[in-house]
Amino acid sequence: MDLGPKSTPESTYDVVIIGAGVVGCAVARRFSLQGAKVLVIEKAADILDGASKGNSGLLHTGFDAPPGSVEQRCIAAGYQEYMEIRGQLNLPVLETGALVVAWTREEESKLDALMDKARVNGVNDIEPLTARQIAAREPHLSKAAIAGFCVPREFVIDPWTAPFAYLLQAMENGASILRNTEVTGGHFDGDHWQLQTSSETIKCRTIINCAGLYGDRLDAALLGKSSFEIRPRKGQFLVFDKLASTLVSSIILPVPSETTKGVVICRTIFGNVLVGPTAEEQESRDDASVDTETLRLLRQKGEEMIPALADCPIVATYAGLRPATEYKDYCIQYTADKNYISVGGIRSTGLSSALGIASYIFEHYTLAGNSHTPIAPSIWPLVPAIAEDGPRDWSKPDNGGVVCHCELVTRREIERALSGPLAAESLSGLKRRTRVTMGRCQGFYCSAQLCEMTAGHFEEPIGLRHVDKT
Repeated sequence: MDLGPKSTPESTYDVVIIGAGVVGCAVARRFSLQGAKVLVIEKAADILDGASKGNSGLLHTGFDAPPGSVEQRCIAAGYQEYMEIRGQLNLPVLETGALVVAWTREEESKLDALMDKARVNGVNDIEPLTARQIAAREPHLSKAAIAGFCVPREFVIDPWTAPFAYLLQAMENGASILRNTEVTGGHFDGDHWQLQTSSETIKCRTIINCAGLYGDRLDAALLGKSSFEIRPRKGQFLVFDKLASTLVSSIILPVPSETTKGVVICRTIFGNVLVGPTAEEQESRDDASVDTETLRLLRQKGEEMIPALADCPIVATYAGLRPATEYKDYCIQYTADKNYISVGGIRSTGLSSALGIASYIFEHYTLAGNSHTPIAPSIWPLVPAIAEDGPRDWSKPDNGGVVCHCELVTRREIERALSGPLAAESLSGLKRRTRVTMGRCQGFYCSAQLCEMTAGHFEEPIGLRHVDKT
């Protein structure tokens, strides 16, 4: 079966990155642009298939991160770099700002400390708000809001196109990727690693573990031990119909607790409204199922904050698994005597911090004596626009017609996503590149046409189970 263009691994690499989530993609970009010979290994059929596939799509300033933490440093640096490079890669930003809202007197009592923390973290443009000021900004918000403050530079972004762009740029500048490939073991001889995988043996000088939910197990397999333990935390989400987008303009943030940032309400970059996540500790690293009772309580919570949501239909539900650990900070460790970097415990802020994590890792890599010649000039690919903040392909000529009418995805967009160096190799990957099947009908009307268009591209064909929704 021809699954489209593949990256061909070279004999020896400077760096092998294990895991193609948002952090792995950002790390591949940074090291490739700095001139390293990079290979990314991903055990799934497509990128972003683990923890990175389910998040809220927010670009955080890090105002509430622990001051002086690695997390806070990486969020701040990642935010800045995203805003600097987004135009060159065609990445969208919805400049909503955020309101931190207190609903109880106890929560209100925590606002001053939160604002002080924001200022310590360099977020100095916050603004305290009275209940009346909150109502003026967000007239559909429940009148039960007591007080809060505004964080003007909290934005909404595309959670899938950004990491896709990072890895695509890495590949355009020399990186390679192996998908459907699992690391099964490895040996370090004092100079190089010999990595055993499900497809071949790979030689490299440095390993960067970005395996997310399985990061501790990979450490144990390659180093004999791990400095952290992954404790999966599930977050369930509701996606409301696009009609709900008129009900909220800002990101509505709760006063966070010790364990979670709490339930957020915000618009998405695709025109919907998102409510979530929950925070549920579990043993399974793979179970991203949703359950009716939790979703009912989540909807109830959303309607308490914005009562008019009661009249809006829900078009989708999903859950994300966050690779939490026993520590509050990120677990980034460089084992210099084995040329091994472990990147663990990157929780809900990974989308915001990914570029900062990549720079942080590269800094420590160079301090250990490694050096390369940066690529000049580097290649900057423009990624397709699938967000609602600008023109999309359906409005342009010769697009082949609209295939997914709910999300206005064209034949040309689908065909492009199925080709090129980072072609979609699964239906979930195609969804994240185009938005196809993600609208009101969830693929009921377009799945048959997609079966035809994707024939021969996916190892697991779409098949009748995706077509017959009755």
